[in-house]
Amino acid sequence: MLKEKLTWRYATKAMDPAKAVPQAKVNAILEAANLAPTSSGLQPFEIIVVTNPEVKAKLSAAAYGQKQVVDGSHVLVFAAWDNYTAERIDAVVQETHKQRGTPIEMLNAYYDGLKAQYLPRAAEVNYEHAARQAYIAFGVALTAAAFEEVDATPMEGFDPAQVDEILGLRAKGLRSVTLMPLGYRAAEGDWLKGAAKVRKSMADLVTEIA
Repeated sequence: MLKEKLTWRYATKAMDPAKAVPQAKVNAILEAANLAPTSSGLQPFEIIVVTNPEVKAKLSAAAYGQKQVVDGSHVLVFAAWDNYTAERIDAVVQETHKQRGTPIEMLNAYYDGLKAQYLPRAAEVNYEHAARQAYIAFGVALTAAAFEEVDATPMEGFDPAQVDEILGLRAKGLRSVTLMPLGYRAAEGDWLKGAAKVRKSMADLVTEIA
């Protein structure tokens, strides 16, 4: 089933503005993203869900006029932490203690070492690391959308500074990484709809070292 669903999905170029994705399906996609693995379980990102037409129009302009942003019913914005801080890491420690019951002293033994590694680094280095974690969740969300038979378009083609300003992300210590409009493929106007999926052969992709 996984292969079938991933073959079905593609980067939809035209969405039907008359068809909205049910909230239950959006929730399932978001919950899957929340279950994605991240380095040390930090989940150093947030997902902003945009349905407001005026805000979507602004995001579309920041995405060089890509219409999926306005024609899709939802736009997911994956935004990474702009830096690692002691407070952010401590919040993960407290949540882990709350949910697992792991003693704080045991958690601190690990996460204090993480602080010693992360906190002295340049903010840009830490942001790039956080952004890579956001990409893992982004990929899981794309897969979940395929399972829900919801069309999703992965987007890096936008001006991050504009998106950050539109959504007020910098004030929250966040920076936009990727966009994911959700919707349903339009009956007409999508040049990629029905096209063969072009991928490497497994022989070209995979090298086995036995």
